[in-house]
Amino acid sequence: MTRLRLAFLGTPDFALPSLAALADAGHEIAAVYCRPPRPAGRGQRERRAPVHEAAAEAGWPVRTPRSLRDPNTLADFAALELDAAVVVAYGLILPPAALAAPRLGCLNVHASLLPRWRGAAPIQRAILAGDRETGVSIMLMDEGLDTGPVLLREAVPIGPQTTAEGLHDTLAALGARLVVTALDGLAAGRLTPEPQPAEGATYAAKLTRDEGRLDWRRPAAELERRIRALTPWPGATFAVGDGSGGPGGPDLKALAGAVVPGRADAPPGTLLDDRLTVACGAGALRLTRVQRPGRAPVESAAFLRGYPLSAGTRLALPESGT
Repeated sequence: MTRLRLAFLGTPDFALPSLAALADAGHEIAAVYCRPPRPAGRGQRERRAPVHEAAAEAGWPVRTPRSLRDPNTLADFAALELDAAVVVAYGLILPPAALAAPRLGCLNVHASLLPRWRGAAPIQRAILAGDRETGVSIMLMDEGLDTGPVLLREAVPIGPQTTAEGLHDTLAALGARLVVTALDGLAAGRLTPEPQPAEGATYAAKLTRDEGRLDWRRPAAELERRIRALTPWPGATFAVGDGSGGPGGPDLKALAGAVVPGRADAPPGTLLDDRLTVACGAGALRLTRVQRPGRAPVESAAFLRGYPLSAGTRLALPESGT
C-alpha cells in the first residue's frame, strides 16, 4: 500500500471510523478540516465537533473555516500539496479550486448506493422509503451534489428491524473499510471511476422537525418505518387529542412500534385497546416503547402506568400530512 499525504474533511460521528482507518493504514494526515465549534447545551458553550475532538487528541492540525471559498483558505489548502483529500459528512461545499488541488482528487464516502439518495439524509430516507437495501459509495467528487463517478460501492440489507442508529454505525464502518481500499486502488491505477447512471437518481432532503409528527391517517407500515428512521432526531412524536383532533397534551415520543391488524370502524388516531394500539389509515400500530418529556424511555406497559390512556382515546392528527 502506498503511503499518501491526505487531508481529511469531516465533522460528525459518522466520519470517525474513516479517519481512524486512514491513520491505521499508515497514511499521513496533513490536516483535518471540520465545521467550526457551535454553541450547545443549556449554557450554550461552544462545543467542538466529534472529528475535531478526535483530531486534536491525535495531534493532527485542525482547521475550522466557515467557508472554503475564501482565497486565503484555498491557498492554505493547496499549499498542503496533497495526494488526495477524503471527505466524509463535512457539511461545507468544496469549490472547484479545492476539488482540483489534490493530485488524485477528492474522495467522498457517501452513505447510499449512488445515484439513489444523493444529499444530506440518505440513511433516513432509505428507511422511510421502504428500501430493501442501501450501502456505501466511494466517489471522486465533482462540482455537482453527489454526482461524481464511483470508485467502489457495497450494499447492505435494510431489514424490518433496521433503525437509523444501527444503519448509521454499519455504514460508517463499511465506509471506513471501502475508502482505504479505494485510495489504494486509485493510487495504484487499479480502479477506474465509473460515471453514475442518469436513471434512478433521487434526492435525500435534509430532515426537518415537522417530519417527526406521526399522522395516523397514513398506513401503519409507513409510520413504523418513520419511527425507525427518525429516532433519535428529529424523533417521531404524537400527542393526545383534545376532542377536536388537535393536540391536548404534551408531545410524546414513539421510539418503537409494531404493525398489527386494524379495525375498519375505528377512525385514525383512536386507541383500540389498553396496549397503545393506534388505528391508522391502513392497519394499526402498537407503540412498544415511548417517552414523556423530561423522562427516560420506557416500555409501553410502564408508560401507561404513569400516563393512563384507555381504549377509545383519540390521538391528535396533524393539520396536514407529513
